[in-house]
Parts: sequence; structure tokens; C-alpha cells
Amino acid sequence: MVTLRSLLVALLILGVCCSVRAGELNASGIQAAAAYSAARSGAGLLVIQHGKTLFSSGERSAHKIYSGTKGFWILTALAAAQEGIIDLDARVADTIPEWQADPRKARVTVRQLLSFTSGLEPLFGLHDNGFADRNGAALRASMVAEPGARFIYGPAALQVFDEYLKRKLAAHGTTPTKYLEKKVLHPLGLGSQRYLADGQGNPLLASGIMLTAEQWAKEGQLILNGGRPVIAAGSLANCFRGSGANRCFGMGFWNNVNAGGGREVDVENMLNRKWNEQDWSGACLCRDAPSDLVAAIGSGNQRLYVVPSMELVVVRFGNFGQFSDATFLRMLFGRSSGG
Repeated sequence: MVTLRSLLVALLILGVCCSVRAGELNASGIQAAAAYSAARSGAGLLVIQHGKTLFSSGERSAHKIYSGTKGFWILTALAAAQEGIIDLDARVADTIPEWQADPRKARVTVRQLLSFTSGLEPLFGLHDNGFADRNGAALRASMVAEPGARFIYGPAALQVFDEYLKRKLAAHGTTPTKYLEKKVLHPLGLGSQRYLADGQGNPLLASGIMLTAEQWAKEGQLILNGGRPVIAAGSLANCFRGSGANRCFGMGFWNNVNAGGGREVDVENMLNRKWNEQDWSGACLCRDAPSDLVAAIGSGNQRLYVVPSMELVVVRFGNFGQFSDATFLRMLFGRSSGG
């Protein structure tokens, strides 16, 4: 005879099992997403869940990750903050006196540089090769908005941060590049990278790194590990905490916190607009993807997706072309069969 207690226990067990199954990717979803990626200039796809490779195809050699580079420099900044070398909420002008005479530059914090809310113009020309002194040009860039008021994505803010970090690290007898290698790359099992240094030896923080899919996935595993072996979990949270100017971008990484009722935005297309024409209100990557999904996004549709609740890491390489995060993710999570 089935008692009420046994029925409740059975329902509880069923619920737990269903919950576990719901968190697992299924083969049909992976195959649909892989086919979609390949048909849209995909160069490679790697899917890892619970530490097990579920799918791997395409390019095996190192691939340009473009703005995916930013995430590694953000981890460098957080490592320096954790060691007390820098303070994310300190005013940049306290270390860079050249900024003290400008009333708006004088108020900019390190955190605002790293979240692209400093108000500094983007200066996309800093991406060019053969630049004599990127940092000097970035320091001279114009302020086009009040600090904290607007999201302005571009290399200038990060080059100012490079100069800030360079001056802080000088007292420790090292440089930003050496610190990146010691504190971030080497603990992840990665070697020296392509830094696209200018005539002064300053690395380009906005782009440049080349990785294999397996190598980039190590950054995803770091996120699953709460920042280990580089930083503590409390520090890592800075990467995913959006700002008042753009809730779906923290520092170096995009998030899907507005999933459900959010407005799906093609990040690369939006970034192609002038900064004052961009609209990030209620933005999300995919309404049907988990809200804890975070992503590193590089030009040409380079992607690192991480879903901590599912212990999932996905690397997608692209050769530009037409690609939609929302469509790809819907397929991956079994919410759509076409797109």
C-alpha cells in the first residue's frame, strides 16, 4: 500500500533526478548547435561539461581571440588588487598626475576604466600595428561623458589602465606583461602570448592573444573553480557584476543576468554602432539560456561561454560571417531546432 509519506519521497526523488537531467546537455542539442556554428563560418567548437569533453571539432591550432584577450588582463588586475598593489576604487589620477588638472579625468576610478564606464573616448586607432606609444595617446584622449554615466567600449581605457599598472608595478621590479605571465598565464598552464607591443614596449590590452580551444577553455575552468588558481571567488565576482551604464557587462566578461524578461542583443552588431547610439538597457545574450551564463566575446564571433550551474564550458571559434549568440545557445540548450 502506497502511503502519503512514500509518495512524497518518490516525488522528491523524481524531482531531483529530473533536475539533474535538465542540467545535462543532450546530444541532439550539441549537434544542432555544432551544425549551426559550422554553417556560419565556424572554425572550431569545443563543449566540456563536468570536466568531460562532449564535442570537439575544427581548428586545433592557436586562433585569434581578439577581445577575449581583455579577460586575461582583467584577471591580472584582480590579482594585483588581491595582493594590495592596486585598488579598484582608487582614483587613477592619484597615480597618474597628468590627469589631475582635468576635473572629469581626476574623478575616474580604476574600476571605471576596467568596466568601460570612465567616460573616455574609445580611440579604436590604438588597435593599429606599429603604434609608437599607445599609453601616451590614451592618456591624452578626450573625456566624452561623465565618469560612470556611459558604457564606452574601446582600447583607450585599457591602455590607461596599463599605464596605471605599469607605474604601480615599477615599485615591485616588474612589468604588466611579466605580472600577467606570472600571476595568470603560468598558473593556468599557458605560456607567453602575442602582445602586439608598441614602440615603448606597452602591450595592447584590448586584443592580440592567440589560443587553442583547449587553452581558452582553461579560463572557463578557472571561472567554474571560483577563480582558482589565480584569484579568490569574491574577487572573481567583479568580472560579472554589471554597471549602471551596462548591466550585462562587468569587467572583461558579458553576462546573461537579464535572461527571461530581457532583450536579446547581438553584442558585436551593437558595438559596431557609435558609443552614443548603443542601447544596453535590459540586454541579454539569450532569453532561453541560464541567467548565470557568462561569456568572453571576441570579434569575428570568437566565444567562451561558461555556465557555472551546469559545470559547462564552451569555446567557439569563427571566421567572421553571420552568427547569433541567441540562436546558437537556444540550440545548444535544446530550446530550438533551427535558426
